[in-house]
Amino acid sequence: MRAWGVTYDTGFTTLGTTTHEPFDPGVVAAEMRIIRDDLHADAVRITGGVADRLEIAARHAADAGLEVWYCPFTHDLTTDEVLAFLLDAAERAERIRRDGADVRFLTGSELSIMTTGILPGRTLAERVAVLTDPARAREILPGVQRETNALLARAVAGARERFGGPIGYASLPLEAVDWTPFDVIATDAGYRDAGNAAALPANLAAMTARGKPFAVTEFGCAAFTGAADRGSRSEIVAYDERTAQPVRLTETVERDEAEQAAYVRDLLDVYDAGGVDTAFVQTFAARHLPTAEDPARDFDLAGFGIVKVLPPSRTGTTHPGMPWEPKAAFHALAAYGRARAGAPAV
Repeated sequence: MRAWGVTYDTGFTTLGTTTHEPFDPGVVAAEMRIIRDDLHADAVRITGGVADRLEIAARHAADAGLEVWYCPFTHDLTTDEVLAFLLDAAERAERIRRDGADVRFLTGSELSIMTTGILPGRTLAERVAVLTDPARAREILPGVQRETNALLARAVAGARERFGGPIGYASLPLEAVDWTPFDVIATDAGYRDAGNAAALPANLAAMTARGKPFAVTEFGCAAFTGAADRGSRSEIVAYDERTAQPVRLTETVERDEAEQAAYVRDLLDVYDAGGVDTAFVQTFAARHLPTAEDPARDFDLAGFGIVKVLPPSRTGTTHPGMPWEPKAAFHALAAYGRARAGAPAV
């Protein structure tokens, strides 16, 4: 692979809150330095739905010497609202690029299910539920694909007018994206599980054969026994429908950080062998899923973070002042990064 890194969530917005609270620019700057200096990552994918936060994090990533993948991740906006957000983000990304940073701009993430009015359903849960009915999905998918690609065509054309670097989009397979106007092909569906593992090499070959750089913008799993076989389905947490806060784990599981570490480390080798240009581990920190001494409320078990977010008002000791402690996946990725960079082992 040309580059690898982690996704950095600046806050997925829902019900008046976000998945990154509190958002402290000083902590963000320190974490970007840790991603570069401790993980030895090449790149970081900056995601979220708050415009100023995306720009703040991207600037700190650029200052740390990371390749920046500027990737708005909006939720429950209309198509017109999404387009306005994306074009504003392209202007912000261009200012950072003109200051000398290596920046790629993605025209959003998973727009078909995250945007209101493309799939039937008022909420994300309702829209996703439509897709679980095979007959209904077959009926509506052609229209969903047309509308998604129409939005993407407007987004990439507008982004070209505002941003001078490479442009891509963090897609889902159901969208059947027309990649003609893009410089980079990318997918958020990089998760391996027991059901798709055998087909993964062929799927990678199909994507890398299209003649453009192919990026896996998300892959990972939670840190409990059996999570690797579930891949993207290993977030076993229930949320309060009024506050979007986690309220309980949906299963009793056993912490297994080694399984998460082995999963992400192995997939990096798979993607390297498969000709992937860039891959991003999901995710650096799941701020909305902190750990707890009570196993029933240890929401970190359901999160994909490579660091374990501590309860409020607590900070770690490995990196003093940071509100988390590294998990086994962090250490495995640091060793991988050091080896790629030719840095001394520690």
